[in-house]
Amino acid sequence: MAAMNPGGWVEIFAEDAVIYDPVGKPPINVSEDSEKFFGLLSSFFNSFDISQEQIFIAGNGAAVKWRMQVSAKNGREATAEGISVFEINDDGKIQQVLSYWNEAEMMAKLKG
Repeated sequence: MAAMNPGGWVEIFAEDAVIYDPVGKPPINVSEDSEKFFGLLSSFFNSFDISQEQIFIAGNGAAVKWRMQVSAKNGREATAEGISVFEINDDGKIQQVLSYWNEAEMMAKLKG
Protein backbone atom coordinates (compact mmCIF):
# COMPACT_ATOMS: atom_id res chain seq x y z
CA MET A 1 0.00 0.00 0.00
CA ALA A 2 2.85 2.39 0.79
CA ALA A 3 3.90 2.13 -2.87
CA MET A 4 0.51 3.68 -3.76
CA ASN A 5 -0.11 1.08 -6.46
CA PRO A 6 -3.87 0.39 -6.48
CA GLY A 7 -3.70 -2.21 -9.26
CA GLY A 8 -1.01 -4.30 -7.60
CA TRP A 9 -2.67 -3.92 -4.22
CA VAL A 10 -6.05 -5.20 -5.45
CA GLU A 11 -4.46 -8.32 -6.98
CA ILE A 12 -3.56 -9.79 -3.58
CA PHE A 13 -7.17 -9.60 -2.35
CA ALA A 14 -10.16 -11.88 -2.99
CA GLU A 15 -12.78 -10.34 -5.27
CA ASP A 16 -15.21 -9.84 -2.36
CA ALA A 17 -12.58 -8.86 0.24
CA VAL A 18 -13.30 -6.25 2.88
CA ILE A 19 -11.06 -4.13 5.09
CA TYR A 20 -12.04 -2.61 8.42
CA ASP A 21 -9.47 0.16 8.89
CA PRO A 22 -9.74 0.90 11.67
CA VAL A 23 -12.23 -1.52 13.18
CA GLY A 24 -15.42 0.41 13.94
CA LYS A 25 -15.48 2.34 10.65
CA PRO A 26 -17.57 1.13 7.72
CA PRO A 27 -15.73 -1.53 5.72
CA ILE A 28 -13.81 -0.83 2.53
CA ASN A 29 -14.84 -3.16 -0.29
CA VAL A 30 -11.49 -3.68 -2.02
CA SER A 31 -12.76 -4.29 -5.56
CA GLU A 32 -15.24 -1.38 -5.47
CA ASP A 33 -13.49 1.22 -3.31
CA SER A 34 -9.75 0.90 -4.01
CA GLU A 35 -9.44 3.80 -6.49
CA LYS A 36 -11.36 6.13 -4.17
CA PHE A 37 -9.32 4.94 -1.17
CA PHE A 38 -5.97 5.56 -2.91
CA GLY A 39 -7.23 8.89 -4.23
CA LEU A 40 -7.96 10.06 -0.70
CA LEU A 41 -4.57 8.88 0.55
CA SER A 42 -2.64 10.59 -2.24
CA SER A 43 -4.58 13.85 -1.82
CA PHE A 44 -3.75 14.05 1.89
CA PHE A 45 -0.27 12.48 2.27
CA ASN A 46 3.13 13.29 0.76
CA SER A 47 4.58 10.06 2.10
CA PHE A 48 3.18 6.97 3.75
CA ASP A 49 5.54 4.32 5.13
CA ILE A 50 4.53 1.17 7.00
CA SER A 51 7.01 -1.16 8.66
CA GLN A 52 6.09 -4.59 9.93
CA GLU A 53 7.45 -5.10 13.42
CA GLN A 54 6.16 -8.61 14.13
CA ILE A 55 4.18 -11.18 12.16
CA PHE A 56 2.30 -14.08 13.71
CA ILE A 57 0.87 -16.77 11.41
CA ALA A 58 -1.65 -19.44 12.39
CA GLY A 59 -3.67 -21.53 9.95
CA ASN A 60 -5.27 -19.29 7.32
CA GLY A 61 -4.65 -16.12 9.26
CA ALA A 62 -1.95 -13.74 10.33
CA ALA A 63 -1.60 -10.86 12.76
CA VAL A 64 0.87 -8.10 11.99
CA LYS A 65 2.11 -5.51 14.47
CA TRP A 66 3.07 -2.46 12.46
CA ARG A 67 4.29 1.10 12.69
CA MET A 68 3.24 3.80 10.23
CA GLN A 69 5.03 7.08 9.55
CA VAL A 70 3.16 9.65 7.48
CA SER A 71 3.85 13.12 6.17
CA ALA A 72 0.81 15.20 5.27
CA LYS A 73 0.59 17.74 2.45
CA ASN A 74 0.49 20.48 5.13
CA GLY A 75 4.02 19.50 6.23
CA ARG A 76 3.02 17.87 9.51
CA GLU A 77 4.20 14.36 10.37
CA ALA A 78 2.80 11.66 12.61
CA THR A 79 3.47 8.10 13.68
CA ALA A 80 0.90 5.45 14.54
CA GLU A 81 1.13 1.86 15.68
CA GLY A 82 -1.38 -0.91 15.32
CA ILE A 83 -2.19 -4.51 14.70
CA SER A 84 -3.87 -5.86 11.58
CA VAL A 85 -5.42 -9.32 11.46
CA PHE A 86 -5.59 -10.97 8.04
CA GLU A 87 -7.87 -13.81 6.97
CA ILE A 88 -6.60 -15.69 3.91
CA ASN A 89 -8.95 -17.74 1.71
CA ASP A 90 -8.24 -21.17 0.19
CA ASP A 91 -6.92 -19.50 -3.00
CA GLY A 92 -4.22 -17.69 -1.01
CA LYS A 93 -5.90 -14.28 -1.37
CA ILE A 94 -6.68 -11.89 1.47
CA GLN A 95 -10.36 -12.22 2.34
CA GLN A 96 -10.62 -9.80 5.26
CA VAL A 97 -8.45 -7.36 7.20
CA LEU A 98 -9.25 -6.05 10.66
CA SER A 99 -6.95 -3.17 11.66
CA TYR A 100 -6.76 -1.97 15.25
CA TRP A 101 -5.24 1.46 15.74
CA ASN A 102 -6.12 5.01 16.79
CA GLU A 103 -6.80 6.88 13.55
CA ALA A 104 -8.32 9.88 15.37
CA GLU A 105 -5.13 10.43 17.36
CA MET A 106 -2.97 10.38 14.23
CA MET A 107 -5.28 12.72 12.32
CA ALA A 108 -5.30 15.17 15.25
CA LYS A 109 -1.48 15.29 15.13
CA LEU A 110 -1.56 15.96 11.40
CA LYS A 111 -4.14 18.73 11.67
CA GLY A 112 -2.37 20.41 14.58
